[in-house]
Amino acid sequence: MMSQLKGWHEFSNNTDGPKPIAGKSMIEDDPKVALLDPAGQAARHEFLGWQCRIRQLSVRQSGGRPTSGMRPRVLLAPDDTDLGGIVVLIRKKASQEVTSQLQHMARKTRDPAERRESALHFLAAAYYQRPGEFSDELTALFGPRSARVGQLVQARQCTLDFEQFEQRYRLSCRVEELMESDEAFQFTYWHNSLFNPSIPGDAQILRFKPNWS
Repeated sequence: MMSQLKGWHEFSNNTDGPKPIAGKSMIEDDPKVALLDPAGQAARHEFLGWQCRIRQLSVRQSGGRPTSGMRPRVLLAPDDTDLGGIVVLIRKKASQEVTSQLQHMARKTRDPAERRESALHFLAAAYYQRPGEFSDELTALFGPRSARVGQLVQARQCTLDFEQFEQRYRLSCRVEELMESDEAFQFTYWHNSLFNPSIPGDAQILRFKPNWS
């Protein structure tokens, strides 16, 4: 039940701002972050720290399998229509070099087991150690001609409902479909190809941009 969760945070266009949370505000070089008020900065920092922790545990202890905190439910306004869960990724703000490494790992072998092991070794080292290096934009890969993609692109916004380890976040997000030339598209495609070698060439990728104000 919601009342039993130790951490419950909701960020929505329909509120006066994020509810107070425990956390230390963080000023970064990203000008978009610098424009946030202290509560928004703290909320963003806490969410990214939580995401980095659960993802590091996943790659170190569970073979990289997505946990519930990496698979938010997608809710559409006005009545929170539930489109089901999706697997989302976080990526570093300077991700081009990482994408090149992932692409190299995927191309150097056709063996799915070797690909997965290479990815786990890379991600389990120090990749998730510094949450401040990560963008708050989330991405998700869908199959070709996905009905959910059509609904989300048409709506242009949604709520992502995350829950794990007695923590819960409901993030109001702007949604957009990415072009193949976008760096976030390339990162998502090559990251996922290390865990699923049969991704179709016409897969669709969406970006979700949370509203922290």
